[in-house]
Amino acid sequence: MTNSIDKNITGNATPAKLQTKLSTTEKVALSLKKRHQKERRFRNTGFSAVLFGFMLVVILIGDITTKALPAFHQHWVKLDVNYQSDWLSVDANLSGYELTQQLKTANFRKVLRNSLYPMFVNEQTPKLSRKDKRSAFKLFSSNAEFTIRDALLAAPEDLNETVSIWVRLDDDVDSYLKEGFAFGTAGLRIDEQQAQWVAKLEQEQRIESRFNTSFFTASDSREPELAGIKGALMGTLLTMFVTLLLSFPLGVAGALYLEEFAPKNRLTDIIEININNLAAVPSIVFGLLGLAVIINLFGLPRSAPLVGGIVLTLMTLPTIIIASRAAIKAVPPSIREAALGLGASKMQVTLSHVLPQAMPGIITGGIIGIAQALGETAPLLMIGMVAFIVDVPTSIADSATVLPVQIFLWADSPERAFLAKTSAAILVLLTLLLVINTTATVLRSKFEKK
Repeated sequence: MTNSIDKNITGNATPAKLQTKLSTTEKVALSLKKRHQKERRFRNTGFSAVLFGFMLVVILIGDITTKALPAFHQHWVKLDVNYQSDWLSVDANLSGYELTQQLKTANFRKVLRNSLYPMFVNEQTPKLSRKDKRSAFKLFSSNAEFTIRDALLAAPEDLNETVSIWVRLDDDVDSYLKEGFAFGTAGLRIDEQQAQWVAKLEQEQRIESRFNTSFFTASDSREPELAGIKGALMGTLLTMFVTLLLSFPLGVAGALYLEEFAPKNRLTDIIEININNLAAVPSIVFGLLGLAVIINLFGLPRSAPLVGGIVLTLMTLPTIIIASRAAIKAVPPSIREAALGLGASKMQVTLSHVLPQAMPGIITGGIIGIAQALGETAPLLMIGMVAFIVDVPTSIADSATVLPVQIFLWADSPERAFLAKTSAAILVLLTLLLVINTTATVLRSKFEKK
């Protein structure tokens, strides 16, 4: 029979005639071969899709990291500051508390100017013009005046002495040095004379690159070289604390009631439909709700982590309830029946048997909701957390902003140095999200073992 099949295959037999002459075993073999080929194609397509998605994530993280690296180091310059009492307009004969009080209001700007101008005088330029003086002064951060003030307040004995003080360079000069731009690059606000002065300072080994600790210890600022994320990070932590404190217990309690205690009637069906619909409502609607009800009706303070946490709680509750209900429903009915058979009450069954079994899935749903809230910006913009906040919040009632809003503000700033600050803040936000997910994974594994 095999020889006849081979002859038909090599002859003019059509596929339909060929199929009729094949045995059942051969038909099954051909069918299995086709199915296995389809399975391999599907598996390879899925693997390619996962690999492609992973490559996109790696490219995205790599691009953000590359742009963020300049934000983690900053250039400082050494100035020989002459603390002349005449320039400061203080009485050199004073000491102790009286001297400290005079130094707090002394003319440190004059000291700064008179100390830095001689650094740029040479044989070709024995005297700086007014324009050159302005250009030279712009090389340094606006915080330089306060840096030399703090140094003298810490060591009043340096009065009428010349001391070497390290101060920050301006953000444009800092970007010029970090990124190795040639003079005239678009976006750099530095002229040819300033570029020559910077080169002179480098030759004299007065410029030094340091790790930018102020990025983590300072709050927002209009000056890029002074801006940090401490205020926004504290605002984020306080807002997430309020959100977690309200949304997780309420969400789990609501899911337990709807799944274990609520009667199956029309009212329950309406509640379930509304919960599912709320999960798809745009987040900005919750911001409008918070503005109209929480702030205007109840009079809670604007731009506070307390209000932000309440608004984000309203937004994340549907997600937590839906995920928690799915986890509770997945608990085998036999566990409930065994507990009830041993005389446990409905509450005891729910809290001692069902809830521990469903806790891994509930934690997963809670983390999904918190992660969603962590990256939200629109609802917080509506309640005023877009304000420029310099002070670090210390309580849930203080004015604050959050990292997503801070990133939004920096991304909209025209200064070149804010690009690196924006990317660095995104990395911090991703790190915070990674820490939260890791903690949730550890807790979920612990509950699963139990």
